[in-house]
Amino acid sequence: MDDEIFAYVTGRSDGIAGHRDPVRASHAATGADYRMGFLDGRIEVFHLLAAVRRIQDESDGDFLR
Repeated sequence: MDDEIFAYVTGRSDGIAGHRDPVRASHAATGADYRMGFLDGRIEVFHLLAAVRRIQDESDGDFLR
């Protein structure tokens, strides 16, 4: 179980960094956990960027408000 959790956390970290490790992703025992973590990391980045875009849209370019 520890290997699966480690693979997920590593995948999530790699997903946030935007760098996928093909060796870990294709590992027979923990590849699926790594890929799920990677996907969750990428989704987290997507949500963060969407929040930044919302903040920018709300400010209407007035940075001194």
